[in-house]
Amino acid sequence: MELRVLRYFLEIAREGSITRAAERLHVSQPTLSKQLKDLEAELGKKLFVRSNYSVKLTDEGMLLRKRAEDILEMADKTADEFKALGEIAGGDIRIGCAESDGVKYLARCVKSLQEQYPRIRLHLYSGNTEDVSERLDKGLLDFAVLAQEVDLSKYNYLEVPYSDRWGLVMRKDSPLAKKEAVQMEDLLNLPLICSRQGITEDFPKWFGEKVDRLNIVGTFNLAYNAGVLVREGMGYALSFDKLINTGPDSELCFRPLMPALETKLYLVWKKYQVFTGIAEVFLKRLRRDLT
Repeated sequence: MELRVLRYFLEIAREGSITRAAERLHVSQPTLSKQLKDLEAELGKKLFVRSNYSVKLTDEGMLLRKRAEDILEMADKTADEFKALGEIAGGDIRIGCAESDGVKYLARCVKSLQEQYPRIRLHLYSGNTEDVSERLDKGLLDFAVLAQEVDLSKYNYLEVPYSDRWGLVMRKDSPLAKKEAVQMEDLLNLPLICSRQGITEDFPKWFGEKVDRLNIVGTFNLAYNAGVLVREGMGYALSFDKLINTGPDSELCFRPLMPALETKLYLVWKKYQVFTGIAEVFLKRLRRDLT
């Protein structure tokens, strides 16, 4: 499979039309149709179901779309890395991040480097630990920020001097909003919307045997939409502080758990990782700033 043909395939998948994809790619429709047929012949699978005005991915096509996105992202990352060799005037740093206010330490580090390296670019991919670890393992990221203990068999790490505090996000008209903090017994009968990572990593330690008594009505991996669910009265969100707007202009408020539940933050990278020049500079500066 040629990278060029995979880019053609992805454009058709995004547009849902060979005609529109040909216009965007500035190639003729017959040329694009032939490339697609050749790709299907090479793989021995039908990738699209065609109609008069559109095309739709088959199951095999959806699998190839995911693989093609990863392949092309890796190819582009590799090309960027080679362009940057021997020249540290700037370049790209790709970091996968758990949602946390602690990411401010990375932002401060990049900002401090911008004067010396004005062409530095930071690319963030937000997701839960499972999402960002998978992309790091595939080589699509240089670093990952994880809100859980580090797998020392796979990664090197720096500990970020920050801990995220868990608490309950609720409407300001909730009776619990009158409390300074919420305790375990307050939560057992509530409709809870929980971080999926919290369910597997943090809550069992805090709730102990009572974790099975939780009334979990929903889960999330990123917090913004969880805040919308709370605002609309679906339930209460167990989340890190500062991820959901609970300021004076919000209908929501945050109350910390008591006793306190906190999660440490780590910057990790693969063992034996070979960095670009700018990624090496970033790590060196971050080591200095965090230790």
